[in-house]
Amino acid sequence: MSRRELHVQRVARFALESGEVLHDVRQAYHLDGALNEERDNVVLVFHALTGSADAAGGWWTEVVGPGKPIDTNRHAVLCANLLGSCYGTTGPWEPGREDFPLVTTRDQARLVQLLVGELGITGVSLAVGGSLGGMVAMEWAVQNPAIAESIVVLAAPAAHTASAIAWNHIQRQAIEAAGERGLEIARMVGMMTYRTPDEQASRFGRRREVDGGWSVASYLEHHGRKLRDRFDPRSYVALTRAMDSHDVGRGRGGVASALKSIQGRLIGVGIPGDLLYSDADVRSWVDAAGAEYREIRSRHGHDAFLLEPEQTARILAEALEPAAQLMER
Repeated sequence: MSRRELHVQRVARFALESGEVLHDVRQAYHLDGALNEERDNVVLVFHALTGSADAAGGWWTEVVGPGKPIDTNRHAVLCANLLGSCYGTTGPWEPGREDFPLVTTRDQARLVQLLVGELGITGVSLAVGGSLGGMVAMEWAVQNPAIAESIVVLAAPAAHTASAIAWNHIQRQAIEAAGERGLEIARMVGMMTYRTPDEQASRFGRRREVDGGWSVASYLEHHGRKLRDRFDPRSYVALTRAMDSHDVGRGRGGVASALKSIQGRLIGVGIPGDLLYSDADVRSWVDAAGAEYREIRSRHGHDAFLLEPEQTARILAEALEPAAQLMER
């Protein structure tokens, strides 16, 4: 996905929540923009399921960069490839990692914090992520409650829902049964949860392709092939299992107790019509935590946090406002 040169942090020993230990761990990342003297002008970005560390040069170019809503002229934007993924960070795709253990969103957040510490970062203006990235951002904020001024969680629950676990199970079963073709099928299943019936009706209706096949089926096959060409099936399995592990209140007295420990401004963003994580899922933890709620309105559904950059940018600009005011003084 990314052609820019990656930075890599190396960790000799990393103990997982499960008790298993990973050795010689690599964590790939990009740092765009310059750290200020105090090292407190950081925006920490967490990517979604099949994303990479390259927010500025890859999957979030409309939001991150010079003069953009997350302005790399002002902020140092740090984005790491999550543990288990296949864009440079240690995962089951690596030779010798065939029996890759379960990693959780807590493990992923702790590894990112090791990088934050190694870089000498003293303050985070904003931590933000969507979907899986939102879960890890939430977990990171609970583990490090005093470091971030604002946290924005886009289209993510406080605990993975039964419905989402079921969809992930179906996708993993497809991969187990059919390997790379199974990954294509998993992506097609995923796309049906990322978008809405209204969008499909308006884009495709009952239209057919030249070969007589349904246009919507051709669209799904296209996305399946695209993912097969750029992603590793074993990483897909590892990351969906990490998503299923997500429960920010586990062992912490529940969701409200966990999230109320966060000292920074916490904003949950729901998307009405999201078939994967409903706006009600987001509202429930926002209300429990006494956090702030915002919405992205779109016929796209779950993927709107990526496909509606203007709405997303307005929410992020609001979250960054206190940091911007300090920089102007």
